[in-house]
Amino acid sequence: MLNLDLKENNIEPDSNGQNAIAQTLAPERVRLGATVASKADAIQQVGSLLVASGNMQSGYIDSMMGREDVANTYLGNGIAIPHGLPKDRDLISQTGIAVLQVPKGVEWNSGETVQLVIGIAAKSDEHIEILSNLTHLLSDEAAVQQLATTTNPQDIIARLTHARSPDASEEPAEPDFARFVDVAIVDLAGLHARPATALVSLAKGFDAEIRLRYGHRIASAKSLISLLKLGVEQGQTVRVMAQGVDEEAAVRTIADAIAAGLEEEEDTPTPAALGRTLQFEAEPIPGIAASPGLAIAPVWQLKRGKIVFAATALSPVAEESRLRKALATAKAQLQDLYEEVKAKAGAAKAAIFQAHQEFLEDPDLFQEAIALLKQERSAAWAWRHVCDQRAEALEQLPDVLLAARAADLRDVGQRVLRLLAEKVEEDPKMPDYPVILVAEDLTPSDTAKLDPTLTVGLCTAYGGAISHSAIIARSLDIPAVVGAGPAVLGLADDTQCILDGESGNLYPHPTEADVATATSAQQDLHAQREAEKLACYQPAMLTDGYRVEVVANIGAASEAEQAVNAGAEGVGLLRTEFLFLGRTQPPSESEQVAAYTEMTRALNGLPLIVRTLDIGGDKVIPYLNLPKEDNPFLGVRGIRLCFQRQDLFETQLRAIFQAAKTGPIRIMFPMIATVDDFVAARRQAEAIRTEMGAPHMEYGMMVEVPSAVMMADEFAELVDFFSVGTNDLTQYTLAMDRGHPMLAKHADGLHPAVLRMIQRTTEAATRHGKWVGVCGGIAGEPLGASILVGLGVSELSVSIPSVAAVKAKLRSLSKVATQDLAQRALKCRSAQEVRSLR
Repeated sequence: MLNLDLKENNIEPDSNGQNAIAQTLAPERVRLGATVASKADAIQQVGSLLVASGNMQSGYIDSMMGREDVANTYLGNGIAIPHGLPKDRDLISQTGIAVLQVPKGVEWNSGETVQLVIGIAAKSDEHIEILSNLTHLLSDEAAVQQLATTTNPQDIIARLTHARSPDASEEPAEPDFARFVDVAIVDLAGLHARPATALVSLAKGFDAEIRLRYGHRIASAKSLISLLKLGVEQGQTVRVMAQGVDEEAAVRTIADAIAAGLEEEEDTPTPAALGRTLQFEAEPIPGIAASPGLAIAPVWQLKRGKIVFAATALSPVAEESRLRKALATAKAQLQDLYEEVKAKAGAAKAAIFQAHQEFLEDPDLFQEAIALLKQERSAAWAWRHVCDQRAEALEQLPDVLLAARAADLRDVGQRVLRLLAEKVEEDPKMPDYPVILVAEDLTPSDTAKLDPTLTVGLCTAYGGAISHSAIIARSLDIPAVVGAGPAVLGLADDTQCILDGESGNLYPHPTEADVATATSAQQDLHAQREAEKLACYQPAMLTDGYRVEVVANIGAASEAEQAVNAGAEGVGLLRTEFLFLGRTQPPSESEQVAAYTEMTRALNGLPLIVRTLDIGGDKVIPYLNLPKEDNPFLGVRGIRLCFQRQDLFETQLRAIFQAAKTGPIRIMFPMIATVDDFVAARRQAEAIRTEMGAPHMEYGMMVEVPSAVMMADEFAELVDFFSVGTNDLTQYTLAMDRGHPMLAKHADGLHPAVLRMIQRTTEAATRHGKWVGVCGGIAGEPLGASILVGLGVSELSVSIPSVAAVKAKLRSLSKVATQDLAQRALKCRSAQEVRSLR
């Protein structure tokens, strides 16, 4: 089978797949109950064990000391791995490791206490499987404590040498080529962008087909994206295989390169947040932070062109024809706008324009306008009248969730009115230089037309931080401040300003010192974001070894690959509504299977959490012909709709189970309010799964309503996991719409009341051994992510553009620091107090 001499690479897998080093950690190389005076003493003692066992010369101990001068060998959670410098490997006689147990601990660096000192003498990097096993210890404090106090050396030997590799029990999708070699990845950050790029460059120099296999996943060595999707970390073993005319040389060259390290050894600091609040001399106009970033530019007030039309018309038939034609044209425009925004910012951000199309499907709106035509009113006058009437009625409703929809109705009404008008004055042209755009508020249509090269910042007098426009601004990476009040409307065009989207302030008339401060901060921010992108494939490992899973929220099949490319470790929320919108009938089972399967293949073994259909509230599908409700947000939505429409629910479940045969899927039920809701949903799903012979499925639930929080202990006995939807939980806890112009300052997911709801959920989950994720907006904010981790959340599902920044922020913190921050946040009295925490 294998004609290569594996010993050339010091890689000698035994029949169980372990490296030879795993077989040489004998009890005499484990010293229990050691007493040490200092870090240097600990390194001397563990080094002496390796010298005594014939692994290295005594001079290599000095090299181990030298390594401490240029790098930190503290891994976290009480573990350190002292090892020498690459230039001194000639002092190593035989690869091996030794363990020094220090029950009372020794200070490694300031604030770092080590109880397990694992000394490494490695001629190459065949010790890496030991380090791979260590990664499982980093998040298991109880296991480390057990090893730090055990009196049996076999406990330590077993833990370091016998852990199984990921996916070892799974069969690869395709058989291996005849010529292959197994080799460990030694690069510090694993097979991330730079090492993978180097590997691709090497592979393209051969004619043979070259593949890497990690567990059951297989990637082409000539495809960067394919390699990155393997998700291989430092210490994990891959199989290099080739087939073709130069297969032997290809395998040998690639394996040698991996074993030697694909990029030069260097100590790269983890990128950290800027970590400072900017201070300016100019007086700020305070608002609400809506999209992070800094803009330095003159302001420009948004102006709209006038629409001119006659109030009366003589022919109702002709006017009805004009109205029908305008409605059809508006629908086509909105569909084009949906496709445009979807391409720029993703399906989830574009969904508002599908909702706008549904406004135009409202039969009552149309019939009321037709009735006015019979009174010799023009189509334009009648349409504006019924839209204004309906919008004003919405604004007066006591339910603020419905009242906030008035702005959307006015936006879509204006679109149709422009098509009916006799004359439409063009909107004044925007300047041809970069500006901060100022407006009373921006409609989604306004925001979708923005050119980020000319509109470098947004500031509105009204609106909320999680309005549709703010969401699109974030996806386009335009700094934005909203709800700044009428003072911003009095600023003259071309007034120089600084907009700070992080603090939510606009600074008119900045001084030269202010501009210098902002320019420096912009440069720092740009450098930080570039560093975050480069490190996006590194895990969100806190400084003390606690790991948080950062996954993505998506709303389209094509976004699954985008999520992986952005560094996401899976999908924590798939909004399946995208399959049902923008069409005249529900998607078939085969259509849904195709969409879900496209995602599992793009994720290549990473988990996909599918939320079953969540329709209702402000998400309406005309072809379902659902009865009108006085309060749809408290009516039949989410799982309640699925129970009523068994045809939709059963078809979707069958499609999910069919797709689950192609990759790991979990199911999550939305709007669960009672225990009976979850029991009924799971029972129905299990019946279909059993009938289809589908794989075992994990079932979770969204925590979106207060009743789910108050019954969290009862739910935790039944579910496999919780996912907190902070957007809806905020609305239902505080009884206010996040996007309402009058209430936006108070409807904030970081409100202490909401945080206490999350705390109660995580505590219940912990008592029952279940995990909690968060898929709401605050998970994508660095501050929010930090607080959530401190509350016990172990998975953060964020928008695709937020993945790298959230992972980078978490890598700069310790678990203790997040817990301290969370406790301080819980004691605050308002969201504003929470947001002022540092």
